[in-house]
Amino acid sequence: MHGKLRKFLCFALMLLLISLSGAALAAPAQGANEANVSIVYFTKDISPAGLLKIYDKINQDITGKVAIKLHTGEPKGPNLLPLPMIKALQGHIPNSNLVETNVYYSSPRETTAGHRKTIRTNGFDFCKVDIMDEFGTTMLPVKGGRHFKEMSMGKGILDYDSMVVYTHFKGHTMGGYGGSLKNIGIGCADGKIGKAMIHSKNGQQWGRTQDEFQECMTESAKAVIDHFGKRITFVNVMKNMSVDCDCAGASAAAPVAKDVGILGSTDLLAIDQATIDLVYKLPEAERKDLRERIESRHGLRQLTYMEELKMGNKNYKLVSLD
Repeated sequence: MHGKLRKFLCFALMLLLISLSGAALAAPAQGANEANVSIVYFTKDISPAGLLKIYDKINQDITGKVAIKLHTGEPKGPNLLPLPMIKALQGHIPNSNLVETNVYYSSPRETTAGHRKTIRTNGFDFCKVDIMDEFGTTMLPVKGGRHFKEMSMGKGILDYDSMVVYTHFKGHTMGGYGGSLKNIGIGCADGKIGKAMIHSKNGQQWGRTQDEFQECMTESAKAVIDHFGKRITFVNVMKNMSVDCDCAGASAAAPVAKDVGILGSTDLLAIDQATIDLVYKLPEAERKDLRERIESRHGLRQLTYMEELKMGNKNYKLVSLD
């Protein structure tokens, strides 16, 4: 009888340990408890309906005049996100415009006139698009940075009360990947002064080391999120994830990774961390090229430097809306 009882107790203990192990795997990132995690919403539904479902979970502090920051891309880029999605989002947000800034490299988008032509070519002219550096620049403070005390931004950023950061997540030649951080860190800096501050050093246009570039871009993004405070929110769309950015235009490589879904959060670090984690969970054949691009450019420095600058929470809980 004692032998049977001993076997029963051992079996019960084994079940308990298995249960506890499973609970640990299901817990938020890195042992964090529920009180100190950020929420990242997720859906596999990459459609206008899926996008609005995500946005409606993260829009509680979006008020007043709203800037929707997106990357308009070079003319006829093959991997651009479907137009019906951004049309649905802009139509869903009262008093909103699309916003961009001119670029630093040789491109039609280097000038406002050329940029507007590209916007028409790529179909983004369905509503007003504000080229934020068209009428000058403004300096926003960078708090706690090692490279900058302030960053030059398109002056038009001051015209908005809130910002929705709508990002096509993909690889990038210099950043390794382009998530929400790059969308605002590079995308709000003006095309002449701000982008030069981030990229150039010692008179060389692309003179930064990889780590310096990642840190400078992160500090620029910090200026943006500090400016808006709670009135900024983030969406990452994991579709058409080439190793190349939409700035590569028609020459961009075809995606190897499958489409994953849409993520949304009010926490910049949490959403980019969650997106990277989902990339790294893809099958090896799908993630290999993206991972090589990210790591060869020291892209993960974006995440660690955001944490150092207290730009969000790396511990998150992924909440499915499906």
